Amino acid sequence: MRNVSRRRFLQASGGLLLAVGFPARAQEDSLFLHRGFSPNAFVRIASDNTVTVIVKHLEMGQGTYTGLPTLVAEELDADWSQVRVEGAPADAAKYNNLLWGPAQGTGGSTALANSWEQMRKAGATARAMLVAAAAEKWKAPVAEIRVSRGVVSWKEKKATFGQLAPDAAKQKVPAEVKLKDPGRFLYIGKSAPRLDARAKSTGKAVFTQDMRLPDMLTAVVLHPPRFGAKLKRFDAAEAKAIPGVVDAVAFSTPATNGVAVLARDYFTARKGRDALKAEWDDSAAFKGSSKELLADYRKLAAGPGRAARKEGDVAAALAGAAKTLEAMYEFPYLAHASMEPMNCVVSLSADGCEVWNGEQFQTVDQAALAQFLGLKPQQVKLNQLYAGGSFGRRANPQSDYLLEAAAIAKSFSKPNPIKLVWGREDDMRAGYYRPLYVHALKAGLDAQGNLVAWQHTIVGQSILAGTAFEPMMVKDGIDATSVEGAANLPYAIPNLSVTLHSPKVGVPVQWWRSVGSTHTAFATECFLDECARAAGKDPLALRRALLAKQPRHLAALNLAARRAGRPRKGIARGIAVHESFNTVVAQVVELSQRKAGLKIEKVICAVDCGVAVNPDVVAAQMESGIAYGLSAALSGAITLTDGMVDQSNFHDYQVLRMSQMPKIETAIVVSKDNPTGVGEPSTPVIAPALANAILALAGKPVRSLPLSAQDLRFA
Repeated sequence: MRNVSRRRFLQASGGLLLAVGFPARAQEDSLFLHRGFSPNAFVRIASDNTVTVIVKHLEMGQGTYTGLPTLVAEELDADWSQVRVEGAPADAAKYNNLLWGPAQGTGGSTALANSWEQMRKAGATARAMLVAAAAEKWKAPVAEIRVSRGVVSWKEKKATFGQLAPDAAKQKVPAEVKLKDPGRFLYIGKSAPRLDARAKSTGKAVFTQDMRLPDMLTAVVLHPPRFGAKLKRFDAAEAKAIPGVVDAVAFSTPATNGVAVLARDYFTARKGRDALKAEWDDSAAFKGSSKELLADYRKLAAGPGRAARKEGDVAAALAGAAKTLEAMYEFPYLAHASMEPMNCVVSLSADGCEVWNGEQFQTVDQAALAQFLGLKPQQVKLNQLYAGGSFGRRANPQSDYLLEAAAIAKSFSKPNPIKLVWGREDDMRAGYYRPLYVHALKAGLDAQGNLVAWQHTIVGQSILAGTAFEPMMVKDGIDATSVEGAANLPYAIPNLSVTLHSPKVGVPVQWWRSVGSTHTAFATECFLDECARAAGKDPLALRRALLAKQPRHLAALNLAARRAGRPRKGIARGIAVHESFNTVVAQVVELSQRKAGLKIEKVICAVDCGVAVNPDVVAAQMESGIAYGLSAALSGAITLTDGMVDQSNFHDYQVLRMSQMPKIETAIVVSKDNPTGVGEPSTPVIAPALANAILALAGKPVRSLPLSAQDLRFA
């Protein structure tokens, strides 16, 4: 079957299928729809009057399946009740992330930002063709046709989208369409109900864990106890003696190796896995500890690394400063700890591979699977399901767990589909992590308490080294993700330097929700409060002065401060502001001292994310990011002893409890700018805002996370 160009407009009997802005012959490709061809399209209007929006980004809780259909519905003038959503197949040529180039995937809070105009044009183009069809059918002037909530009308004549779809499919695709003036928005800026809420509430939403295929076997893996270890031999006799265990197979991928036990269900497979006996070759494995790494990093931080930013003469400014300050901040490895641990379903055949997965990195995973299996990328079909969180973990540059599932299926002698399931312990101990970091900062103040020098040295593993992203995102030895939030520090300090050390350590790392900003925001915002305290200045006033030429930062900062109002008796406050993924977030934390410990009373969060397509989703993501960031700040830490991870589950890698969740008030800066991301930017701000509240309350700076390791108790 030939490929249908992205410049084709496809027609099916009784339905309209649309690819955006692609001039084309609608009629000629109708047969492909009848044959089940997956079209290059964003909008499908069926004869039953449903409007299906095909979304190219993974829905993992962040609201993509609501935000993107909102853009289509707005320009289409559809009724929200008729809108449906469907995940797009893996095809970077058709569904690429426009901010990533020729790559399909979800990450970096780019889903809405890259789709803002594309999806609006999809809706506007479909609307124009429906109007043209109505005008032709009714012999009416196009300018007199009206569309409202899924109904096309002219004088006394009316028709639904579904009724007009067959005729609309015969119309020429307009080369250009006019988008709505914001003053006419019906959905954008309002809070339409989430399209995935009912399915998730009733159990109809399909996650990977819900997948069932005929003859499917579940695989549970015994991974090496140390990173970099290799399997020497294993004994599966006891595992195979367990009723229901089908087989045990060794496997190896470029990223990992181990033994998989296959059974008809997860618990039998896990029981078999736990009965395995295996020997490992640790000669090339990582055998260090977190304490040793921190000691090594502190030594590195004492000297300058590679220059990531240099303005003025920092050394001279420090030498001539009336007062100097120094601080060192330490951050542990962090697990992603998503609600749904890693899993996927793989089915191999003689001529291809089919995968069912909460798929975040379509291009990378499709290419990796194809290379590993000796296939062409088009022979790897990825079916996009819901994901129960990710926080970056499912966008793994090594495609680790997907290749693991493929390797197991390949090693097994029969063609059964294989469902790989990681338990929580596997998820905690089999990698990958937010890297461990150490930051060393020095500042110089003049006689009036003004900041005249800022020296910042960062030490931590590169998450890009050895990946396909290294050539693009590592320049002159600087991993952009290690220094983001520091190298682009917005404060007006005349002499400023940022340097980086990227030691090579055998612990697997990758991005974690809000990536580099998870540590740079804490170091910079906490050190700024220390500087304010040393200068005898109000932290808010100091920020305002240093951000005089940063209107977005100022707007968010001032909005948060205004919403916080006057300080209440017995309440200490901390403030922080940070930009990540082109979104600026400012937060005020209100903290009290109670008998049971410190109590986070309230968080006021202000966000400038451009146009807020759905304010409810924006608020939900601010709250989600704050909860996630608080979990890490209070107790999150992955530690290693003799090369092995100490934590295994939520009893020793604790996450925020409902009783610890503070009240959150979210305020959105009014903006006419195009939307930016909201899935990640609130996460890095909460920890420094909280630490600054602790500084205000107790007079003691917080320079290491998690807080549970600093003898700080929270009620």
